[in-house]
Amino acid sequence: MNRHLILNCDDFGQSLAANAAIMHLLEERKVSSATIMPPAPSFDEAAAWVRRQPDPRVGLHLTLTSEFPGHRWASLTGHPSLHDDTGHMHLTAADFEKHADPKAVRAEINAQFDLAKYAGLPITHADNHMGSLYGIETGRSYLPYVFWQCGRRGLPFRIFRHIHPQDAFLNSIAGAEEALTKAVALADTLGVAMPDYLLTHPYHMTEGETYDSFKSSLLAKIYELPEGVSETYIHPAAEDAHMASIVPAWSKRVWEYRLMQGDDFSYALKDAGVQLIDYRYVRENLRRSRLKSAWSLFRLL
Repeated sequence: MNRHLILNCDDFGQSLAANAAIMHLLEERKVSSATIMPPAPSFDEAAAWVRRQPDPRVGLHLTLTSEFPGHRWASLTGHPSLHDDTGHMHLTAADFEKHADPKAVRAEINAQFDLAKYAGLPITHADNHMGSLYGIETGRSYLPYVFWQCGRRGLPFRIFRHIHPQDAFLNSIAGAEEALTKAVALADTLGVAMPDYLLTHPYHMTEGETYDSFKSSLLAKIYELPEGVSETYIHPAAEDAHMASIVPAWSKRVWEYRLMQGDDFSYALKDAGVQLIDYRYVRENLRRSRLKSAWSLFRLL
């Protein structure tokens, strides 16, 4: 069985504590990649580190929300519809979808791609912070525009070809299968490569959760991976008393960092016969025929 895993660190640039953990894990090659947040307060430090690396494996974490009341940021473009009454990006994806002007969203997406370029970052792929561009809350999806931007740059995007039957979150979304089929056909038509599966897991604390139970659940996913290319994501961070006081479930981020530093995760990969890869594999091997994909999309519409 040919099974590959992309293990991505989201929220690169969110804070100094997140940066410390992510840079360490990338340097030690414990993870596949990370995705960087252009509007976030520690972006400059993260970008400077990326520029020093011969093989940074960093993508763009398109960021249109700012979810923690004690740790927030504004957009790059400053359009009022992208902000709440505090002057920061909206706290939730639902608030963003309801209030953001579509023209302003497209301009902000462009600005984040442009800042990554001007900062000298060799971006390998893109994804989206908090799923704000997927239209999950209100149906206002910006994926077509993101696919177009990624397609013209030759970048894969974190969308997925199939829903894993054991992914409780994705299977709980009404109409997800039909919406995914259309999104995949459009992405393929625009030349945007993607993994086969995305495996989600709660990044908030669940009732009674401990480090050991968290570790067991994540290791179990390794043995349950289907054939093909799967992606899962973590939000690792170093111990930080200030961030722990303002970010819910900060300790879980510290757990993720701890798990990746140890030998258990790498042993599970080897024991289960899973190869850790990055998005370069996706770009080089998983792009579909654009002509055939366009015909499939036409039949769906």
